Amino acid sequence: MPASASIINTSIFILTGFPGLDHYYPWFSIPFSSIYAMVFLGNCVVLHVIRTEPSLHQPMFYFLAMLALTDLCMGLSTVHTVLGVLWGLNQEVSRDACIAQTYFIHGLSFIESGVLLAMAFDRFTAICNPLRYTSLLTNSRVIHFMVAILMRAALSILPVIIRLKFFHYCRPHILSHSFCLHQDLIRLACSDIRFNSLYALALVICTLLLDAVLILISYVFILHTVLAIASHKERLKSLQTCVSHICAVLVFYIPIIGLTMVHRFGKHLSPSHLSPVVHVLMGNIYILFPPLMNPIIYSVKTQQIRSRIQRWFTKQN
Repeated sequence: MPASASIINTSIFILTGFPGLDHYYPWFSIPFSSIYAMVFLGNCVVLHVIRTEPSLHQPMFYFLAMLALTDLCMGLSTVHTVLGVLWGLNQEVSRDACIAQTYFIHGLSFIESGVLLAMAFDRFTAICNPLRYTSLLTNSRVIHFMVAILMRAALSILPVIIRLKFFHYCRPHILSHSFCLHQDLIRLACSDIRFNSLYALALVICTLLLDAVLILISYVFILHTVLAIASHKERLKSLQTCVSHICAVLVFYIPIIGLTMVHRFGKHLSPSHLSPVVHVLMGNIYILFPPLMNPIIYSVKTQQIRSRIQRWFTKQN
């Protein structure tokens, strides 16, 4: 179907890759396909190791399994549109499918933020209150945490997602990414978008920003407790248990901050200073960087997982 016909079709959106770089798409598809393969393989390996290793059936690794599952779902929610554009298979997406993808992308981001907060609480309890760790983080309580994280993400973004369904999209239906984001969709709407803009901002503050602040506070207490330990070796050992989580937090929040800055303030900059490719690049980093890096971080920095993977590959050989 010609692009011009699609643009006037109110039920179809056009996905874009890297503006002006269409002739490079076959080359771009190689690293992107490799990244998605690594996302699926890495997170499946982490899930398999946690499931099959009895010594990893602990609260911290239950949260890690939820993180890996969230990253896996993030990859699954975008792989068909991203590779579809780069492989030249399909640049069109129906409005309902686009809104559904928006729901999953943003919902999974809120889930990941909630899991990282739960993991911070796990580290805080293990270091600051070790004698009560097993009584505070029981299996039933971990399940309650997980359900609460899922429900918060699933329900909190429904109001803006539902409104997207009833917006009138009169502007050209060309999205700036190879997947659908809330910011992109409301930019194309001719309806009153004030509720979506304000609600989305409030939601980010009350979830992502609040989670980040609580994680920071937990590490202030952790650092205070660790510095009070007399033995240098014990201080180092306690801090090493937090390295993986700190890296995962940075890997998650830095791309979100970058993408938010680009979407919020990029339009006020001169086009010569901020290319549209920057928007696309930041969007792909936001989607793919955490799912790619988290399995690597936890496989390298977590001794239990590293040793289990090493034993597994040794047996294969």
